[in-house]
Amino acid sequence: MIDVTLLIGRLLFVALLYVFLLAIMKTGIGLVRGQRKKEKQWTIAVERGPKELRGVQIAVHGPIIVGRNPGADIVIGASYVSGRHARFTLMGQNLFVEDLGSTNGTAVNGKPISDPTALHNRDVVTIGNVAIRVRFA
Repeated sequence: MIDVTLLIGRLLFVALLYVFLLAIMKTGIGLVRGQRKKEKQWTIAVERGPKELRGVQIAVHGPIIVGRNPGADIVIGASYVSGRHARFTLMGQNLFVEDLGSTNGTAVNGKPISDPTALHNRDVVTIGNVAIRVRFA
C-alpha cells in the first residue's frame, strides 16, 4: 500500500514539474515575441554622394562599416574616405555612429564627432561628401 502511495506521489510530482516548466517556457516565448514587436527598426540611406550609392538603403541589424575597403558594408571609392571610416552600431534600441580613426573625420548634422554618438531619427551623418540619413520606425 505504501509503495503504491509513493509511486502516485512521485508521478504527481513529475507531472506538476512538467506543468511548471511548460508555463515558464510559454512566458519566456511571449516575452521574446513582445520585445521583437517593440524593437525599433533602424535604416540608413545614402542621400548625397556618388550616383551608384544614391538611394542605397540598409536596415541596421548589426554593425555596419562604411569605408573605402572592399570588405566594408557601404563602399565609398574616394580618396578622402578611409579604408574603415565609420561604424554604425546598435546598442539596445539606440543607434550609434563612431569614427574609426579616419583621416578626414565624420560629422553628425554638420558637427564633427570624436566619440561614439547617439543618433536620432532623420539625423544626417557626413563622410566626405556622402550624406547618410538615419531613420527609424
